[in-house]
Amino acid sequence: MGSVGEPGGGPGARDGPAQRGAPLPTFRWEQIRPHNLPGDKWLVIERRVYDISRWAQRHPGGSRLIGHHGAEDATDAFRAFHQDLSFVRKFLQPLLIGELAPEEPSQDGAQNVQLVEDFRALRQAAEDMKLFEAQPAFFTLLLVHILAMELLAWLIVYLLGPGWLPSTLTALILTVSQAQSWYLQHDLGHTSVFRKRWNHVAQQFVMGHLKGFSAHWWNFRHFQHHAKPNVSYKDPDVTLAPIFLLGESSAEYGRKKRRYLPYNHQHLYFFLIGPPLLTLVNFEVENLAYMLVCLQWQDLLWAASFYCRFFWSYIPFYSVSGALLLFVAVRVLESHWFVWITQMNHIPKEIGHEKHRDWASSQLAATCNVESSPFIDWFSGHLNFQIEHHLFPTMPRHNYHRIAPLVKALCAKHGLTYEVKPFLTALVDIVRSLKKSGNVWLKAYLQE
Repeated sequence: MGSVGEPGGGPGARDGPAQRGAPLPTFRWEQIRPHNLPGDKWLVIERRVYDISRWAQRHPGGSRLIGHHGAEDATDAFRAFHQDLSFVRKFLQPLLIGELAPEEPSQDGAQNVQLVEDFRALRQAAEDMKLFEAQPAFFTLLLVHILAMELLAWLIVYLLGPGWLPSTLTALILTVSQAQSWYLQHDLGHTSVFRKRWNHVAQQFVMGHLKGFSAHWWNFRHFQHHAKPNVSYKDPDVTLAPIFLLGESSAEYGRKKRRYLPYNHQHLYFFLIGPPLLTLVNFEVENLAYMLVCLQWQDLLWAASFYCRFFWSYIPFYSVSGALLLFVAVRVLESHWFVWITQMNHIPKEIGHEKHRDWASSQLAATCNVESSPFIDWFSGHLNFQIEHHLFPTMPRHNYHRIAPLVKALCAKHGLTYEVKPFLTALVDIVRSLKKSGNVWLKAYLQE
């Protein structure tokens, strides 16, 4: 066993990766904690210590994603995000600088060791049950029904003309197609459809050609949400200030006397700028900026193919202005769908700063489920099983209902909340949470 490294560093940190065959230096958690700075990032996976400071920029999921686990035990996150662990470990080997000292616990801080062990046993049980294996017919049917709706929408205008009724039907059908495309590209982004790299190729087709967005942009944003759900400044989905205040940021803004908007009424102006404009404005601008800044030319071409196809299909019936109006109508309608479905599982839950919990506890604290039915499963893209999805992001969604009873039993054993809501209650809770956060801000703002 190698000697304990010097505080704030060690042989691996100063002299590069540990040499093959040489004894590994050992580190205590107190030596690892300081290495969570920009340009100085260590993390622990399976009790081995890795210096990712220089390599983080080359991480396929982005430097922010892996950096969010700086100075932490990232074992369960590592297993959750990657399918082929033996392949990924090849990239870790050159970054290895040591291991935890024998007397050190595998996780830093006061964590429930038994819960961690039980969750890992649950994951192994899911693997033994083959719950990470996709059913090709399921995802083929999803793609076919999306393409069928795209064709049907065009045929309605082609056969019936561009009147108000055919145009309304076309807009509604395209909205359904766009929403279902969100879900399918989401499956592909989590590599839950294919075993090999075809996930990414298919995601570029669905996200780019069928939706007009960048697959890389989505993954960069969405994986951060999965790594640290509902953690301020790490999860983009809840870092909405100064437009909306959520969780702990409400009191912080109030104490600092910040009032950019009337936050005590944010549950009202949410209806004006939240669901209607997220996809049409925020996502469009953010997505385009990402592709240009990050030089994602392939994604840009895929997105351009969507706009060429859409306007080439509908300009002959509507002219340029009419086709543009149809596009805006579809984007606004799908934006409503997207916002309500994606936020019903998270905004009503705990939102705040990093608590450094274990993987299972952090995911459960930030998620809840919505009651299942065949329609709700389809309508939400199985995101009503948000707990199972967050615990096992690479699991194909058609298997969530099979793992759900085991997850519920794990929660019952360890006294963790496994929350399941009726669909309408989940939607109303979004507004209630916004109102509650707004009132917290107002109270802190008015306090002397």
